Amino acid sequence: MEFRFNDEVTVQAKDVLLQGELIVPLHANAVIIFSHGSGSSRLSSRNKMVARYLNEKKFGTLLFDLLTPAEEKIYDKRFDIALLTERLINATKWIEKHPAVKQCSLGYFGASTGAAATLNAAAALPQIAAVVSRGGRPDLAMEQLSKVEAAVLLIVGSYDFEVIKLNHTAFKQLHCERELEIVHGASHLFEEAGTMEKVCELAAGWFEKHLQPITV
Repeated sequence: MEFRFNDEVTVQAKDVLLQGELIVPLHANAVIIFSHGSGSSRLSSRNKMVARYLNEKKFGTLLFDLLTPAEEKIYDKRFDIALLTERLINATKWIEKHPAVKQCSLGYFGASTGAAATLNAAAALPQIAAVVSRGGRPDLAMEQLSKVEAAVLLIVGSYDFEVIKLNHTAFKQLHCERELEIVHGASHLFEEAGTMEKVCELAAGWFEKHLQPITV
């Protein structure tokens, strides 16, 4: 595969520098920004699996750390949704200026608490066209859900009973195009055989449907 860009990056997010990895296939028309869950990082094996799948489908991907190494040691910061949202918004504005992303539309992929940050950020940034949540906590963004204009796909494992309830509640508050997909046989972390592969297929299909190149 040929790339316009494939390297580690330093994301400027206001007053901090965050480490990340930006991959943009040569013919990419869209870039997906990942927002990981609490206690995870840009090195999340599940998110990297989704990113690789999306790269093969000619999507660009940005995986980055929402917190600095020092901040990661502070437990409460992992669940500071307002801070995570601010970092995601700043990272979005940073990537929009990157030469390799010119004329690419933007989407978000969030997991667990990171999904709440993607929905908050999407409510604030109309340029975000699509959001996918894996095992997410959209209920933590409840106050902003009605403002989201991006197309939203909520993916939950069939064994993740409490999170299914939370996603059903959040789903009702969304007024945008949205779907709720229950992956049979999957728990919260989608550790069961074949379940992450299903997440990859669902996410790619959603982004292919809703992300179009920006025309000038």
